Amino acid sequence: MKIVYSLLIVLVFFTSCGEAKKNSVESVLDTNNLEKIRKKRMSLVEEQNAIDGKIKLLDQAISRIDTVKNVPLISTFKAKEEVFNHTLEIQGNVTTKNLIVITPEYNGILTNVYVKDGDKVRKGQILAKIDDGGLSQQLAQLKIQSDLAKTTFERQKRLWDQKIGSEIQFLQAKSSYDGQQESINQMQKQIAKTTVRAPFSGTIDDVIIEQGSVVSAGQSQLIRIVNLDDMYIETDVPERYVSSIVQGKKVEVLFPVLGKSLETKVEQAADFIDPTNRTFKVKITIPNKDKSVKPNLTARLKINDYTNEKALLVPLSIISENANGEQYLYVVKDKNDAGEGVAKRVIITTGKTQGDVIEVLSGIKDGEEIIKEGARSVEGGQTVKVLTVETIK
Repeated sequence: MKIVYSLLIVLVFFTSCGEAKKNSVESVLDTNNLEKIRKKRMSLVEEQNAIDGKIKLLDQAISRIDTVKNVPLISTFKAKEEVFNHTLEIQGNVTTKNLIVITPEYNGILTNVYVKDGDKVRKGQILAKIDDGGLSQQLAQLKIQSDLAKTTFERQKRLWDQKIGSEIQFLQAKSSYDGQQESINQMQKQIAKTTVRAPFSGTIDDVIIEQGSVVSAGQSQLIRIVNLDDMYIETDVPERYVSSIVQGKKVEVLFPVLGKSLETKVEQAADFIDPTNRTFKVKITIPNKDKSVKPNLTARLKINDYTNEKALLVPLSIISENANGEQYLYVVKDKNDAGEGVAKRVIITTGKTQGDVIEVLSGIKDGEEIIKEGARSVEGGQTVKVLTVETIK
């Protein structure tokens, strides 16, 4: 009996499959019979109408049960008063007054160089010597002549003090001695020019010329010396910042090549505005204890030009503008325990921008809930549902 029942089930299955295949759209089209095709179409239309009716009943049930189906889902953040430091970003180059290429004060042969690259030297230390071309011998002769003139002057003075001799003899002896002394002083100054000394304490960066070379006063480059202690940046700032960037303003200096940054202050802001480019000079001291900052190194400067101790900041992305050119954003009012509230459009005035945030000067208050995600898709007076309340940093 079970076998017969099973056979009947199999027979019914294959029969129904055969009927379904026989009544399929493809099989009807293959008959090329207009009447059969029209009947098949009518049958499909009746099935579609039946399905549309069922979908409508389902939509009515969803509308009855889901009371928030048309409520936009948003995220918000709360306005919070905070310190806002606006900065001007410009570029500058590191320099120092203690960087110089020494040139000789005397023409001659460079007979000695006493330093090499990298040596530490102190102010006044002898770095090199130039042949004096016989000035030392001339100085020795002048000293001999001066000694004789001195002896003659001293004798004439003793005689004159005793009222012996004429006044003219005394004055001639004094004039001769004074002349010899002046000649010695002038010769000593000339000889001093043959000695090259360090103008300040620092490091020998480069010995440019070799010993034995002929050098010319004021032209030949001998030695470059640098001191990395007193480094600074001098840069041009647009004139519109003349009242906000003043002495003492905080500055963040970034050195991209070194991968380091430091904080310092404006040491000096010039009072003169260059008429050619409408800028003024700003000098910024650079602490350089580790000697890593070098002359001519490029730096990016962030100079604090404005501070608001109680600023309200919002992302630029949530601000829109109406046809009158007014800026606005949306806040949430009357929010219930389920997170549902009403979106209200608020006209605002804005201040300075820093990065992706902007300062709001009026229109919102501390603690007010502002729409962030979904701000572009809501309308004033529309019911909204708050999914998350974010923290703006």
